[in-house]
Amino acid sequence: MKLTVVGGGSTYTPELIDGFARLRDVLPVTELVLTDPATDRLDLIGPLSRRIFARMGHPGRITTTTDLDAAVEGADAVLLQLRVGGQAARLQDETWPLECGCVGQETTGAGGLAKALRTVPVVLDIADRVRRTNPDAWIIDFTNPVGIVTRALLREGHKALGLCNVAIGLQRKFAALLNVAPSEVHLDHVGLNHLTWETAVHVDGEDVLPRLLSDHGETIAADLRLPLPLLATLGVVPSYYLRYFYAHDEVVAEMRTKPSRAAEVARMEKELLTLYADPALDEKPALLAERGGAYYSEAAVDLAAALLRDAGSRHQVVNTLNNGTLPFLPDDAVVEVPAAVTTKGAAPLPVQRLDPLLTGLMANVTAYEDLALEAALHGGRDRVFRALLAHPLIGQYAYADRLTDDLIAHNREHLTWA
Repeated sequence: MKLTVVGGGSTYTPELIDGFARLRDVLPVTELVLTDPATDRLDLIGPLSRRIFARMGHPGRITTTTDLDAAVEGADAVLLQLRVGGQAARLQDETWPLECGCVGQETTGAGGLAKALRTVPVVLDIADRVRRTNPDAWIIDFTNPVGIVTRALLREGHKALGLCNVAIGLQRKFAALLNVAPSEVHLDHVGLNHLTWETAVHVDGEDVLPRLLSDHGETIAADLRLPLPLLATLGVVPSYYLRYFYAHDEVVAEMRTKPSRAAEVARMEKELLTLYADPALDEKPALLAERGGAYYSEAAVDLAAALLRDAGSRHQVVNTLNNGTLPFLPDDAVVEVPAAVTTKGAAPLPVQRLDPLLTGLMANVTAYEDLALEAALHGGRDRVFRALLAHPLIGQYAYADRLTDDLIAHNREHLTWA
């Protein structure tokens, strides 16, 4: 079995390698190719990855290359984890929206749209090259904004699913609070990528979410940095990304006075790359846990195994076409829900009737994502403006007008139409 990681020079990659090594019985990878245009990073991460495999007794072969076509040829699955523009572009995404009093973040608001505009054309080019050389390969997208990028892939007919680590992270946290094994916790997870809620938490067939909120509400609220009375009113557990919506002005005030997340990640990446250069290092360092992407490797291994091994269906939270799962959204919207995943793809599981408080926001953001994808595919100032005007964190025409000009100015090198 051959897997290819596009963006293999990412500092995330040792987390993925560790998962492949630990879970080799679930996903018996024989060849793993890391591809990235950054040769300096590949020269560090490639050898470290091979040392991790060797220490854990994995017999698979790991190679590195800057040749994308060679990397994807013959691959059974291609994992996308790229960042167009690097951390420098992310820093811009988190900075210039603040001048309008709007949140600066890489997956939502104006910054999220900027990342989508940079990313969608690159990902579609990669997917076209995968299809030309290996049309049966699955594409697993971990590249943000996952919902919009996955929607672009599916619209163009690619065999693709999107993956996010929010659900598996919450599953692990709830399991620890309940003192049970993670495999015993099953989530009713619903929404769009980075706009999700846990509407039920099942253990042994019982919904224990009310008990979680009553017994551990303060811990959950503190972790989400949202007030406990809000969680009590909602009766569900939102993802931490909902803080950008439920406490927007508070977040903007914090962002104006604290170092950006991009600056923190850039610092960590510098330290990680120094650690990766140590020829004695043969395991993922503890610092990697602070980088983000916790449990990404386990989610990726489970998803790839379900898509590539004929071993019945596995239930996993994925980003896939709505197709009536949420009847208030268009069929071609990409939703993030539990699904039965087999070698044929993902079949979303039924979703219970949802509170209008959730459906209204989902419908609004879905409309924004539709407009964002049009802007990413076809360009043009008017399309960018319409997407920003539709976003619930922006909305006002004066803000949308200014943010449109700022977005184009800060991303001109990545926008062929600008």
